[in-house]
Amino acid sequence: MLSDQETAALAAVDETDAVRTLLELIAVPSVTGSAAESEAQHLLAGRLERLGLDVDLWSMDLPVLLAHPDFPGMEVPREEAWGLVGHTADGGDGPTLILQGHVDVVPPGDPAAWAGDPFVPRVTGDLVHGRGACDMKAGLVAHLAALAAIRAAGVRLRGRVAVHFVIGEEDGGIGAFGTLRRGYGGDACVIAEPTAGTVITANAGALTFRITVPGKAAHASSREAGVSAIDAYLPLHRALARLEADRNRDPDPLLAEYPIPYSLSVGTLRSGDWASSVPDALVAEGRLGVRLGEDPAEARAALERCVARAGAEDPWLRDHPAVVTWPGGQFASGRLAAGHPLRDTVADAYADATGAARPRERGATYGSDLRHYTGAGIPTLQFGPGDIAVAHSAREQVSVREVTDAARALVLTVLRTVGVK
Repeated sequence: MLSDQETAALAAVDETDAVRTLLELIAVPSVTGSAAESEAQHLLAGRLERLGLDVDLWSMDLPVLLAHPDFPGMEVPREEAWGLVGHTADGGDGPTLILQGHVDVVPPGDPAAWAGDPFVPRVTGDLVHGRGACDMKAGLVAHLAALAAIRAAGVRLRGRVAVHFVIGEEDGGIGAFGTLRRGYGGDACVIAEPTAGTVITANAGALTFRITVPGKAAHASSREAGVSAIDAYLPLHRALARLEADRNRDPDPLLAEYPIPYSLSVGTLRSGDWASSVPDALVAEGRLGVRLGEDPAEARAALERCVARAGAEDPWLRDHPAVVTWPGGQFASGRLAAGHPLRDTVADAYADATGAARPRERGATYGSDLRHYTGAGIPTLQFGPGDIAVAHSAREQVSVREVTDAARALVLTVLRTVGVK
């Protein structure tokens, strides 16, 4: 049974305003590391102020964060990084619930693959199209819509809601890292990543690796005098495939539905500087999946041993070993403790708010900010509108109904977690 306050707050969720806000946010091309990342943070700070929250918008000290021994890495350079936290002004002795989301999006890729400009949002029926539509500006909107509804209904909270809007999630999580280093915390956290009608309580991790393979240059007309770095890399590539197979035996039950829970993928290969020369170097960069509960150092060591063993069996690499380094984003795994009440609170809130079945629990194979919060001792899960299957693609879209359904579920989650006066 819904309480009168819950009923009033659910009725106050404004779909029209939610769509308007989503279109406004998609139009800000907040690609990871771009100036528009900061633009989005300033825009959202204004939104939080209009909702009556106490707002902290600050410029992060990049040199200090980058020098921290636990810094999670970055894939792109930044000249500035802005943190944004809003707190509800009311509240007393109740708990604090964090609503978290990232403002940055990945680059749109080939413009020709899109039906129009990826940063000019389109609405077709119930669907909103554009870069960041589901990953994860719809989630940001769901957070804002839930808070606006609670405020419009005049509900007074016993505890507090803290909104953490962050940059840099896509390339390592500097925003979440910096926010937590500033001292912000809470009793529980919901990240509104796209979860396709499920509750995600665990994330695998992901580590960016680089393998530099030496060769020996020669004129292509006498290639026998040289050693192609491309040929030298091939046994390593086969060894990496075997390593992936080994690491995916007997996955955690939360990830058992995925064909490859912990993928190992080589994303780029660069070799050679002249077509008629034997290449004297190759650089392979890729992504190594981290198993649930695995120390990232152990995952790194496993790949390094794999490369070393394969090299020891090759006549050239035995004396000219490949070098493994770890640039860019370093995502550990993370999970909500089994049986934690936050899972049931969110699942029940969705069912009660929408009349639909309780969403099932599962894990995700990608890294996210979840591990920053669980690593800080804050119970965290992911629940939000959209489907990750269309994220990072020219098919990115989100259903308006999913946005409003998520907002309504978040309304009940807030009221039932922090309590009402």
